[in-house]
Amino acid sequence: MENPVYIFAPTFSSFARSIMLCCEEKGIAYRCGMAPEGTEIGFRSPEHLALHPYGKVPVLFHEGQTLFETNTICRYLDARFAGPALQPADPMARARVDERCGEIALYIDQALLRDIVLEFAFPKGPDGRVRRDLVEEKLPAARAALRRLGTLLGEHPFICGPRYTLADALLTPILDYVANLPIGSELIGSGALKHYLERMRARPSGQRVLNTK
Repeated sequence: MENPVYIFAPTFSSFARSIMLCCEEKGIAYRCGMAPEGTEIGFRSPEHLALHPYGKVPVLFHEGQTLFETNTICRYLDARFAGPALQPADPMARARVDERCGEIALYIDQALLRDIVLEFAFPKGPDGRVRRDLVEEKLPAARAALRRLGTLLGEHPFICGPRYTLADALLTPILDYVANLPIGSELIGSGALKHYLERMRARPSGQRVLNTK
């Protein structure tokens, strides 16, 4: 059996969940947490900064090596391990998946998860309340991001066309968190994105990862 990979990150991290989804889809044994060698590493501690110079997560541990940046980790796992390919063989189709991954990790993640979800998850208003004025300010960009996703999805079953790819692994945890917000149903709507998320949640990988505490 292949040496299992270790994902250094809290299991609630959306990017950690993206890597977990990749592992599940490919049948890769993995563990996820903040103690890769059995001893917990504090967030942004010197030990953490030695693994990631910007104090971010996730970081992948595998066979004595480490990697950071979610897209890089996912591409490595897809290339290194057997199992269903999560990237097309055709160069342009592969570049298109890479383009979608970059768009999701940079722009979609910022508009939906960083600017909206995190305000509900870790509110910084008076008495720990959600800053509703800030949410209202960010909602137009969030709705624009969701419209963009709807355009990309179109009539396809997956975000890059007919097959599950790394881009779906990146997108699914973000949409799952959005849908669970008090305003999630209104944001996701009742159309293609809702049905897409239902399909992703119903996959064996989604059932195992998205329900992780």
